[in-house]
Amino acid sequence: MTAHTPARPRKKKSRRGKFLIITVVVLGLLLVAADFALAAVGEYQIAQRMREKLQLDEDPSVRINGFPFTLQAIRGDYKHVQINATGVPLKNEQQGVDLRDLEIQADLRHTRVELADLLEGNVSKATIDEVDGSVKIKSLDLNRLASQVTPFEKLSIDPDNRVTTTTTTTTAPADPKAPKTTAAIRISGQTNVAGKLVSLSAYGQITLVSGAIQITIDDIELDDASLKQIIPQLRQALAITINPGTLPFGATPTEVAVEPGAFTLKGKITDVPLVQR
Repeated sequence: MTAHTPARPRKKKSRRGKFLIITVVVLGLLLVAADFALAAVGEYQIAQRMREKLQLDEDPSVRINGFPFTLQAIRGDYKHVQINATGVPLKNEQQGVDLRDLEIQADLRHTRVELADLLEGNVSKATIDEVDGSVKIKSLDLNRLASQVTPFEKLSIDPDNRVTTTTTTTTAPADPKAPKTTAAIRISGQTNVAGKLVSLSAYGQITLVSGAIQITIDDIELDDASLKQIIPQLRQALAITINPGTLPFGATPTEVAVEPGAFTLKGKITDVPLVQR
């Protein structure tokens, strides 16, 4: 019979490997947690400065995108910072502006500030390569403004997606990259006529003129065709100009858009300070 050599025990090697793996995983989790914690501090400091800059009653939502945050912090270059504030009021009696439910959004591209300054809240030297800013005007404000002329209820905003057939072959195609200063709209809601609640759908367009939105109504449909005599009055009531002023960071509005529930003004500005100097 041939004698067999017993296999060597591998328990110590196996345990050492498992310990190494656990250690690496734990260290990785700690580094990730530290990275998120550091990012949270940076977001808080930016939110504080943005509350002052945008004159908000509460801190806006701030998100520093990109992982790891620590690498961006070491470079002092934060590639994409998103700022969002909702329910923002805006009142300017001299210009006749009274908006109460604005949504403000800003996308900051390459915010440049040293980590030590950011953590201390000292961002006086911070600069931003480019800011995409937008202000969203919602149905609530439109309903209130329109009701100053004729009482409306439940006004809603939507794009006018009806298919148009008035196209010509001689018209040059629009540049898809060019800012859109006009957009088709559909405004629907209800109004009271002689004690009767009438539903309506108004079709027209919004146009960006000198930084303000001008609404023009071309067609109105009523659920009661016998009341067509009130259409001119409704058209006049919905012909509204809304001027929310400049966009975040002083960007000039160059584009207008319609989405379900809101109008949006958009604009871009380059090489701006994070806070007013």
